[in-house]
Amino acid sequence: MRRSTLPITVPLSMDEEQSLPRPIRADRQATDWVGINIDAVRLFKASPNPYVIFDPALTIVEMNDAYLRATMRSREELLGRHLFEAFPSDPSSISGRQLRTSLQRVLREGRPDHLPLIHYAIPKPSGDGYEDRYWSATHTPLPGDHGEVAYILQHTVDVTELHRLRLIAEAKVGRSGPTALIEADVFRRAEAVQAANTALEHERERLRTLFAQAPSFMAVLNGPDHVFELANEAYLALVGHRDVLGKPVRRTLPEVEGQGFVELLDQVYRSGKPFVGRGVRVVLQAPTDETRAERFLDFIYQPIVDSDGRVTGIFVQGHDITEQKLAEAALQELNASLEEEVDQRTRELREREEALRQAQKMEVVGQLTGGVAHDFNNLLQVVVGNLEILQRNLPEEAGRLRRAAENAMSGARRAATLTQRLLAFSRRQPLDPRPLDVNRLLNDMSDMLHRTLGETIAVETVLAAGLWRVEADANQLENAILNLAVNARDAMPNGGKLTIETANARIDEAYAATHIEVSPGQYVVICVTDTGVGMEKATIARAFEPFFTTKEPGKGTGLGLSMVYGFVKQSGGHVKIYSELGIGTTVKIYLPRLTSGVTEEEPRAAAIIPEGSREETILVIEDDDDVRTYSVEILRELGYRVIEAHDGPAALRLLQRQSHVDLLFSDVVLPGGMDGAEIARQAVALRPGLKVLFTTGYARDAIVHHGRLDRGVQLITKPFTYADLARKVRDVLDAGS
Repeated sequence: MRRSTLPITVPLSMDEEQSLPRPIRADRQATDWVGINIDAVRLFKASPNPYVIFDPALTIVEMNDAYLRATMRSREELLGRHLFEAFPSDPSSISGRQLRTSLQRVLREGRPDHLPLIHYAIPKPSGDGYEDRYWSATHTPLPGDHGEVAYILQHTVDVTELHRLRLIAEAKVGRSGPTALIEADVFRRAEAVQAANTALEHERERLRTLFAQAPSFMAVLNGPDHVFELANEAYLALVGHRDVLGKPVRRTLPEVEGQGFVELLDQVYRSGKPFVGRGVRVVLQAPTDETRAERFLDFIYQPIVDSDGRVTGIFVQGHDITEQKLAEAALQELNASLEEEVDQRTRELREREEALRQAQKMEVVGQLTGGVAHDFNNLLQVVVGNLEILQRNLPEEAGRLRRAAENAMSGARRAATLTQRLLAFSRRQPLDPRPLDVNRLLNDMSDMLHRTLGETIAVETVLAAGLWRVEADANQLENAILNLAVNARDAMPNGGKLTIETANARIDEAYAATHIEVSPGQYVVICVTDTGVGMEKATIARAFEPFFTTKEPGKGTGLGLSMVYGFVKQSGGHVKIYSELGIGTTVKIYLPRLTSGVTEEEPRAAAIIPEGSREETILVIEDDDDVRTYSVEILRELGYRVIEAHDGPAALRLLQRQSHVDLLFSDVVLPGGMDGAEIARQAVALRPGLKVLFTTGYARDAIVHHGRLDRGVQLITKPFTYADLARKVRDVLDAGS
């Protein structure tokens, strides 16, 4: 018979209508069956059977009068309250578990569920305790607009009296009464069914727990639209904890449309054949923003078949192997780059080995040249000293002899410069480092550089603002820069441009790790750049070796760059050459930044040659007879009283016999088992307040450590001149007086 709908003819108040859930309001339509008007709302209200409606959260949203009478409660006591707040029960009790299980089953499966008999106590109307009641309940799902369970309609029948009659009948007639037997059998069957349902529900709950806690992702899809019936926690985590239950895949996961997954589900549903995917890529979008995440999955689509062999749904199970996939990709990338990395590290190792061999070679050559320079300085001291005596005593009219003496002195000075460069390369020259402003030093050198380089070379200085200070020997740094400038001039025979720049710089650990004797940290860098012919790589590799030169014979000694190298290394710095043929060369000197607050000393102007007096006594200790004779002679010429010794024990014996000695002037390297430093220590112990001045042609660890004079040590290096010795002796004697 055709079904039709007619407008409701019985009016309801606004409050009555709005209080009903939408599925019951039904847009205020009535149904006509066989010409009879049936008003569903009026039927719900007027029914003698108890009805109550819950939302999915089990909040009471509506009930009829029969329900209020059965539960002996008022509408105000129940409306808007949670079911188990309005009717408390122990969740662990049998009745509590039965009721909760039934309601959860309806929400999960969307099908009605029946409880034949349930014991559920309710509060007495007087409020004094609870009254035991027995109920038979049916829970019916009310669908929403999209088929989801929007509400649950509970039809409750109070069977307490019937249950009590059964108990009374059994007590009076036992099992012989036919009515009692039938009723008892009915109730026993109901209880047995209820017990079986409870056990079954416990088993189903255990299976649901296993399903929910399974480490692999799982879901059950129902029907051809692939509606989510179940999904475990792993699956929800994979899709971003979206609300999927009761919704089709296309609506829940719209981003997978076009990636082939929905098409595979359709294929499995139609064919009834499973599909297995390995390492399949899927892009999922987070539900809260627009970001997308790439995942890789191993999974199976297994068709679910009913007893008639028809496919009713699909079981989805799988594993997220994204981390494994990324690890495999990283391993492949690592394998691909491993050979290149091995080659790179091999090259770096070879470079470091070559740098180490070069450093060891330079060290051996340095030791050799240092020893030669030491002996040569003693010889030069005799030559230079006696030439000075000759020059001072030749009469003015002996012009030819004076010119000869001057030429000899010029050669001796060049030999002394050569020896000084050998000592600089061997890092055995005694340095006197002091706080230094490099920009100021370069400004002071400007005139000297222009005179040295000539008019064909343009000189430009680019001095950085805020340049850090360094601690270095100013004289040796000037010599190093002048050597670089002269080398640059020789590389520009047709003229060119020399640029000297300063800057603050930092050497990092990566650079320091590939260069021998280089420490990471802050440096002041001095760049000397020319526009000359440049150098080949092979030439750069040997540029710092002593006596190596690319100039024609007689045009250079090959010690200029080696002197720079030795001085910079002795000062704790680093030097590097960059060059290209036909373009030019840049030499960079790195000197460590001075971080202490020591102020820079002002340079002192050279004074006239000071003299001594016979009241001032100097003890000279020198094992070389010629050098000792010269030293004693010029000190006496300066006016001092002088006594002499050839070694330490002799000097100490003299000190014990002499009543007055003002200055100990000693060579550092001496025979007899005592060096100059040890003699000085014992002498000062004998004569507190005794002044000490050392001399040497070769710096040793006795008074020089790490290329620096020990604090408070006074030193004059060989070969020294008459004027140098006069000023130095006077300075030491006058210090502290």
